[in-house]
Amino acid sequence: MNKESRSLSTATLVLGAVLTALTVLLQLMGAFIKLGPFSISLVLVPIVIGAATCGTKVSTWLGLVFGVVVLLSGDAALFLAVDVPGTVATVLLKGALCGLFAGVTYNLISKKNKTVAVIAAAVICPVVNTGVFLIGCLLFFMETITEWAGGSNVGQYIITVMIGFNFLFELITNIILSPVIVRLLKIKKKI
Repeated sequence: MNKESRSLSTATLVLGAVLTALTVLLQLMGAFIKLGPFSISLVLVPIVIGAATCGTKVSTWLGLVFGVVVLLSGDAALFLAVDVPGTVATVLLKGALCGLFAGVTYNLISKKNKTVAVIAAAVICPVVNTGVFLIGCLLFFMETITEWAGGSNVGQYIITVMIGFNFLFELITNIILSPVIVRLLKIKKKI
């Protein structure tokens, strides 16, 4: 490995470590900011930044860290009380897959336009996170969610009460912040 590659690898590891710490911090802080029964996932921003600056492996790692912190912080307690293996699988998969898909999306589009690639990754990250959560709900928790809905339309309950505002907040925050932060990091790199 030549000196330039080693330096690049070191820089990637350092930035990956900083983004890992930021992911943990934002998820723990986000646990105090609730929309309905769920906390807002501010950690999706560093996952997208990791995808754009460090690559798919780091963004997948950041997503997995996000999932682990969700489990350890008690954020998934409602679901852990219902089905432990289903909760663990859903939470870890939604985290890792949102990081993986953000990284793959960025890699595919960045060859044409890096700004569009960051925005696309910023969109796909919360979409996958929420999509895997929905699949987990359907597979493991429908009976309980039906009880929570209290006789109202279960699909409507899931979309409006469990996902709605949280998803929109994550999506808008990601679309606004991720490209700005990546741009600032790239400007800093040039200086």
